[in-house]
Amino acid sequence: MTLVKSIKICYFEKYANFYGRASRSEFWWFTLVNSILAFLLDLFNYYYPMAILYSLLSLALTIPGIAVTIRRMHDTGHSGWYLLIPIYNLILALTPSDNGENEYGELDD
Repeated sequence: MTLVKSIKICYFEKYANFYGRASRSEFWWFTLVNSILAFLLDLFNYYYPMAILYSLLSLALTIPGIAVTIRRMHDTGHSGWYLLIPIYNLILALTPSDNGENEYGELDD
């Protein structure tokens, strides 16, 4: 999955969709873009208007961040509740996708 397609899916099409699956590339492109946005806004976080913008961005990206992570857990054949296990969820995020269809559906990639 490309960067543009991943951003389109995560930010616009499946903003709060907790069902289905997300490929590794979709998850990691989303994570990369969020990290870059947070870093750029954090550079200017000492100025009052930027602090407000940083807070609003954090609030706006909480739901799609959780949603894409849960879909990533589904892609490996695990429940979204595995998101709450700190190290294991990182291992699952790095794990390759299940081939074909699993109990959470077909991979759209």
